[in-house]
Amino acid sequence: MEQITAKEVENLLNERKKLNIIDVREVEEVEAGKIPGAIHIPLGLIECRMHELDKAKEYIMVCLSGGRSGRACQFLESHGFNVMNMTGGMLAWEGETE
Repeated sequence: MEQITAKEVENLLNERKKLNIIDVREVEEVEAGKIPGAIHIPLGLIECRMHELDKAKEYIMVCLSGGRSGRACQFLESHGFNVMNMTGGMLAWEGETE
């Protein structure tokens, strides 16, 4: 599984790179703040919402600490998606939130 650090994601966003970020945390967690532009799809809904994703794009998966996003990566990879896990999750995030 490919990995990317929270700092690398923040740097790419600061460079105005177009990133496809999916936050797999629960609703209450996301209400506390998410990475600007991230799409919220709770982990339990990934399977039934993966039709919304494009296999031609690369996705960065995010959760609180990196565990759930890692599971989401494994699941999506097994279905042919190009995904990366943001290590450390939102606990490691120091950038802006919305």
